[in-house]
Amino acid sequence: MSTEITHDTAHDEHDHHGPAKGLMRWVTTTNHKDIGTLYLWLSFIMLLYGGSMAMIIRLELFQPGLQWVDPHFFNQMTTMHGLVMVFGAIMPAFVGLANWLVPMMIGAPDMALPRLNNWSFWLLPFAFGILASTTFMESGAPAFGWTFYAPLSTTYAPDSTDFFIFAVHLMGVSSVMGSINIIATILNMRAPGMTLMKMPLFVWTWLITAYLLIAVMPVLAGAVTMMLTDRHFGTSFFDAAGGGDPVMFQHIFWFFGHPEVYIMILPAFGVISAIIPTFARKPLFGYSSMVYATASIAILSFMVWAHHMFTTGMPVAGELYFMYATILISVPTGVKVFNWVTTMWKGSMTFETPMLWALGFIVMFTIGGFSGLMLGVAPVDTQYHDTYFVVAHFHYVLVTGALYSIIAAFYYWVPKWTGHMYDETLGKIHFWWSTIAVNVLFFPQHFVGLAGMPRRIPDYSLQFAEFNMISSIGGFAFGLAQVFFLYIIIKTIKGGVKATDRVWEGATGLEFEQLSSPPPYHSFTEAPTVR
Repeated sequence: MSTEITHDTAHDEHDHHGPAKGLMRWVTTTNHKDIGTLYLWLSFIMLLYGGSMAMIIRLELFQPGLQWVDPHFFNQMTTMHGLVMVFGAIMPAFVGLANWLVPMMIGAPDMALPRLNNWSFWLLPFAFGILASTTFMESGAPAFGWTFYAPLSTTYAPDSTDFFIFAVHLMGVSSVMGSINIIATILNMRAPGMTLMKMPLFVWTWLITAYLLIAVMPVLAGAVTMMLTDRHFGTSFFDAAGGGDPVMFQHIFWFFGHPEVYIMILPAFGVISAIIPTFARKPLFGYSSMVYATASIAILSFMVWAHHMFTTGMPVAGELYFMYATILISVPTGVKVFNWVTTMWKGSMTFETPMLWALGFIVMFTIGGFSGLMLGVAPVDTQYHDTYFVVAHFHYVLVTGALYSIIAAFYYWVPKWTGHMYDETLGKIHFWWSTIAVNVLFFPQHFVGLAGMPRRIPDYSLQFAEFNMISSIGGFAFGLAQVFFLYIIIKTIKGGVKATDRVWEGATGLEFEQLSSPPPYHSFTEAPTVR
């Protein structure tokens, strides 16, 4: 059964209720392609919204002293920026990609539970509306950091915290329903002959990610529910005065939070594993080892949570365990990077825009991995903890990692989604502009962090002034590059060169033999190997 996509995918008749028109088409749709499109647009809007908060943060940090915003508002911005980017930009984008691609990659007509799919999406705009509304409340938005540690989020939190708790619950319900849908689709709706070990890696990474989400979202729900009862019902889960423990909050939060960061990167691995073989014109090296590495990362992600807590005064035996477990997780991650590099080795490589973003991902995600390895070493983490070094580390993982893979996926699959090729020149400009800017933005933060600049502060010592100014300039440039990306997206949707039915064959200018059945590890848009 072919998993090739037809051209007019954007204009498909609806599987369930014919050509419903206008706004109601989008509200009531159960078509996986429409819902995927909705998720992707929501995530892009959230990216610009969360990015505007980052611009406020970098504007304030452009010079030492307090210039533009009140310190309390600055803390609100850092909190909301983190929450919006993690739950609003990165995660919905990957769910959108799953909606678009998983059914087509496995030869299914749609997702297993189309109405649940619709509901999963429509919970999110309301959840983010509730979260965003806190900014306009009298008490202001929550200002306790995206990790919302107790007692800052319980005893000392503003009234708007209750809206935040409700929004988190809605996001969690959406994630769990979406995950159930993805698992049901992959396990029950594969085309005849497609065994699990013949699925594209993107499908594998999402199957594993969906299990992770189902496992950890109830943990987050438990944490925010305990916050709610501590605030209003006289419990003291996190209040030492009533026999509770604020450090317990951190254990619960990070037991959710560490697998969560892998939820944001595993689908990225799937995207990169589809793009690299296409433009290297070689099958992916070590398919089965990639599957096992993904599963290993998922299992290990549950065993390392307290490496975020080395400075809470845990016993040395605890520190040693979490340090060794953290270093161990770099092994399957390294397997993936080496497999991608080996796939490219002696390949007939071309450097179209998706390949550039994928290569940018590999190089800069690896930098983020190395700085993460440094943070995983307990004795030195005592020095690095809560400095800008940590900020530099996780932005290299989440911006040049997760976000880069999402952008790579857009350029790679948008010809199939819209029937139009994007503008190659503009795509390359977008890549180089973003890449130079993002390194100017985050690389200096390693140095100010090692020199001792704490994170989440609106003012800083004079010695950090130059690096912060450089960082802010990079930030403004990177933000502007994503507005340019919006122009590219709209230009592509409105029209352009018609995409051929084997997109990356025509774009390279190389002639390939038409293969009737590509090997199982090929993605469905992949060009065959050169003879």
